[in-house]
Amino acid sequence: MKYREQFDRQVVREDVWIPTRDGRTRLHARIWRPVDAESDPVPALLEYLPYRKSDWTAPRDAQRHPWYAGHGYASVRVDIRGHGDSEGLPGDEYDAQELADGVDVVNWLAGQPWCTGKVGMFGISWGGFNSLQIAALAPEPLKAIVTVCSTDDRYDNDVHYTGGAVLGIDMLAWAGTMLAFAARPPDPASVGEDRWLPMWRERLDALEPFLHTWLDHQQRDDYWKHGSVCEDCTAIDAAVLAVGGWNDPYRDTVLRLVEHLPGDRVRGIVGPWSHQYPDRGLPPGPAIGFLQETLRWWDQHLKGIDTGVMGEPLLRAWITDPVPPATSYDVLPGRWVGDVKWPSQKISWESWPLGAGAEPVLVRSPQHTGLDAGRFFPFGNASDLPPDQREEDGRSVCFDSEPVTERVEILGRPRVRLRLDSATPRAHVVARLCDVAPDGSSTLVTRGVLNLLSRHGRDRAVEWTPGTYEDVEFELTGIGYAIPPGHRIRVAVSDTYWPWVWPHGECGELWVVPSESVVQLPVRERGSEPPIRFEEPEQAVPLDVTYHRPAEPTPERLVTHDVAKGEWTLEVDPNYGGSRTYPDGLRYEESARETYRIRSDDPLSAHAVSEWRIRLRRGDDYDAEIMARTELRATAANFVMDSRVEARANGETVAERAWHRTTPRTSG
Repeated sequence: MKYREQFDRQVVREDVWIPTRDGRTRLHARIWRPVDAESDPVPALLEYLPYRKSDWTAPRDAQRHPWYAGHGYASVRVDIRGHGDSEGLPGDEYDAQELADGVDVVNWLAGQPWCTGKVGMFGISWGGFNSLQIAALAPEPLKAIVTVCSTDDRYDNDVHYTGGAVLGIDMLAWAGTMLAFAARPPDPASVGEDRWLPMWRERLDALEPFLHTWLDHQQRDDYWKHGSVCEDCTAIDAAVLAVGGWNDPYRDTVLRLVEHLPGDRVRGIVGPWSHQYPDRGLPPGPAIGFLQETLRWWDQHLKGIDTGVMGEPLLRAWITDPVPPATSYDVLPGRWVGDVKWPSQKISWESWPLGAGAEPVLVRSPQHTGLDAGRFFPFGNASDLPPDQREEDGRSVCFDSEPVTERVEILGRPRVRLRLDSATPRAHVVARLCDVAPDGSSTLVTRGVLNLLSRHGRDRAVEWTPGTYEDVEFELTGIGYAIPPGHRIRVAVSDTYWPWVWPHGECGELWVVPSESVVQLPVRERGSEPPIRFEEPEQAVPLDVTYHRPAEPTPERLVTHDVAKGEWTLEVDPNYGGSRTYPDGLRYEESARETYRIRSDDPLSAHAVSEWRIRLRRGDDYDAEIMARTELRATAANFVMDSRVEARANGETVAERAWHRTTPRTSG
């Protein structure tokens, strides 16, 4: 990593308030820009998040915003309404108010004397989502965006549902995280010593757990269509650089965007990365000079400089060489390939029947199948990725190919078509594609889920008629991966996948006909092609943050088995950063624990809890503490949710909130 301290243009930083159209609420912004921008105006770049620029994202912000400013841009970080230091009350994720405020910010930036009138947006995850969504609203000054690890489909490619199934692990975990995050106070250093506590009380009074809303909408309805730009990609006028990682759950968005947006204003990059910016050097690498690559994008579309970026292939993708299973890789081996069209003309679909037998095969997995799935959001931590899949394979029904005789490079979204019958009206089917080495080790390549209730469309729930065979087809998540000679391709089928997928209310079983079931692989032809290269990573000088590691850290991921009860417990530390002290004296402490329990023989024993503790303090007058707990369980008929938040200021209770909610299981 190269750190830049000196730039062609000297940089100044300022904090400002940005008005919104309601005339009452202001958003707090931090702006890095060239000191001479009022005499020599520059385009503006916006990153717009609820994650608190004063502390939580401050180290990451310091890596990139000053760097952009030093290269001739005003780089702006804004806290969303009701979060961080902005005024107003927190709302639902990506709600109409958030997007309207974002449009106001874009227009305000374009009107500043130091701005040329052209604006770009960028962000990862939440910031990548709202960059796409605000681009779909097409404010006139917004000319280009860079969206990283984001989704165009809020229902079927986010933290709530997958394949029409309830995401047990992140439906609960992210709802619990956001309840704790939304409960954090503003910083007195930004809003004033006399205002922070009244502002905090108003926020706490307005809290509502996201989990309630998400489980009220178990099919793809208007709630999920809002903000899903896949509903109408033509609404996006801005140039879109879409970036993802094969170890991030949102990578399929890149493939869809390069397929459906006009080729003269979209480019895609998919590397080996986790849910992180590709320049940060967190596992798995290799990292790239991402800031330099985005600078080419901004210069092309905001300054009119021909940087050659539109001459790059439509999609640049990493194909990972075969690797033994591991929960972390510093660097994955592989190579970059480029395709000028997507779907690529270099890809052909190869179908492989799961077997020759006409007799149905029974699939009846124990409820704890899925404990070796790895983290839904790999974050660059030591236990994120799936371990050896042999135990999971043993809980599934496996269909193996013969050893392949030549290297098979897969690029895209494999498909599985199964001829099956379900013994129960409600069931799931899960398929995992694995690379099986001669020694028997099994590396997870990719996977997919289908809630059989949604087999005729995500907008409806159609129960299965037991005793009836149907063909069901679903896609696996996109991947770039090479199977070497001598290895076998395995399709492992199960009907449970806890805690990724919340189980239906009764134990069931599937009958799969191998001879009438196939896996279809997008195989990319091999051959010589122009090399694809990126510069080495470069950033601004890091923020001087002191991290405080616990003397006895808890395991990031711990699985225990109560043999007598037949109960399995998964405990997860999301490890977002722990405790740290910032240069202004703020000490930020956080700890979290997620717990998932289930009995092997009882889907109604599924139980998930998210617990958070956050404390912020500076000097003698600012000491705020939040404790949040979110719990999810289910009966045969209903989901049952319990949440609570306790907040203290300088040792005294500011608020205690508790919620109990049930909602019918319409398709979950």
